[in-house]
Amino acid sequence: MPSLFDPIQIGDLSLANRIVMAPLTRSRAPGLVPNDLMVEYYRQRATAGLIISEGTQICAEGQGYFDTPGIHTPEQVAGWRRVTDAVHAAGGKIAAQLWHVGRISHCDFQPEGRAPVSSTARAAVGNARTPTGVKPLSTPHALSTAEVGAVVQQFAHAARCAMEAGFDAVEVHGANSYLIDQFLHDSINDRSDVYGGSLENRARFVLEVMTAVAGAIGAGRTGLRLSPVNLASTPAGCDSQVQALYNHVAERLAPLGLAFLHVVEGQTGGERDATPFDYQAMRERFGGPWMVNNGYSREMALKAVAEGRADLVAFGRAFISNPDLVRRLRLNAELQPLERTTLYGGGAQGYTDYPSL
Repeated sequence: MPSLFDPIQIGDLSLANRIVMAPLTRSRAPGLVPNDLMVEYYRQRATAGLIISEGTQICAEGQGYFDTPGIHTPEQVAGWRRVTDAVHAAGGKIAAQLWHVGRISHCDFQPEGRAPVSSTARAAVGNARTPTGVKPLSTPHALSTAEVGAVVQQFAHAARCAMEAGFDAVEVHGANSYLIDQFLHDSINDRSDVYGGSLENRARFVLEVMTAVAGAIGAGRTGLRLSPVNLASTPAGCDSQVQALYNHVAERLAPLGLAFLHVVEGQTGGERDATPFDYQAMRERFGGPWMVNNGYSREMALKAVAEGRADLVAFGRAFISNPDLVRRLRLNAELQPLERTTLYGGGAQGYTDYPSL
């Protein structure tokens, strides 16, 4: 039986173990460019089989949070190259998470103060922490059919930038209420063009994005993150055919031969089983490397891999406070607690000062 600590080949990537560092927004990139502090942070965690970077904007319009890095300008590429070089020098592998927040943004973050973009012209419920204070999320501009195609190409451009920056792979962020979710779920998508209405039409955007990214850099270096029922706890709510929708997406992704599918089970950082969903049915339709996420303990992770229910397990919060998480899991050593007050923004405190064993 495979073990959590065994090597694995996923797509073009040979990983030393099956422990993945999940993407974690930390808001420590003033100017939206990776810096020395980020170089050290990722280097410290290079014993993960694979690091997935924090959400990284594919374009200026993709930003919705303060001090989050991008991957679409020469300066950002150069900054990330220093991060990837440090991770590789420490023996690790790292993927860039390609992120577009869609309507989960505010005009203050947008070029020339324009409206954010989305599948819909309806605003999301919630607030944005902008440089000038906390404000309600802005009412978005609904992308035209032609504009949707341009965003697909922005994902492909960002993927090429990630390769130039030295990343081993990319993960497209298709989860957590952001732009791809805004197309997938009929609770948000109210379009009447080829990207709206039927289940097949609502899945068209993510499938076009994945086809374009895989075409740009190779399917063996391309992954996708999805969270089928994460919207259950939001005012929008899940899709009315959520199982059928995600089964369809998985089935259509299968021929691409992606490196992995990363699935958040339940609500991100919250309940795992509140909303019924058959993840294994979805996995059977995908057929490729399967990464699970959300509140996994050491025991849960060991069991999931040993029983063949997952190929890889992603850990988020535990990697923040335990840079040597792989060693601690292997030794069954005590984990250090997380300091929540230093999660977003700031400097080295609560970022690069957590000690290893």
